[in-house]
Amino acid sequence: MSDCLFCKIVDKSIPAKIVLESDEWLAFEDIDAKAPVHILLIPKQHIADLHSVNTSGLFESLMKGVSKVITHFNLQENGYRVVTNQGKDGGQAVFHLHFHIFGKRKMSWPPG
Repeated sequence: MSDCLFCKIVDKSIPAKIVLESDEWLAFEDIDAKAPVHILLIPKQHIADLHSVNTSGLFESLMKGVSKVITHFNLQENGYRVVTNQGKDGGQAVFHLHFHIFGKRKMSWPPG
């Protein structure tokens, strides 16, 4: 999608600090980090939200990507949080599916 911020990151027309990548997804540092580790993981194809994922294969690939980020930053020992915001009321600001991966600090509950 031509006006999508995350699509522009995927096609490298907007710079990002990419930490991991596969054929199907891209993981990069959030520019407005809320934790010492705050990574965004997105599918490379434009998918607006979680409800629009239409194959279990893509969802499985995205979850493997999340796991790779967790391992890459050694978050499994002390814990982490994975969040996806869905829709306006859920706090979704960029309408391209993305997962926030937070770590290296104590998380509070409830989150919002």
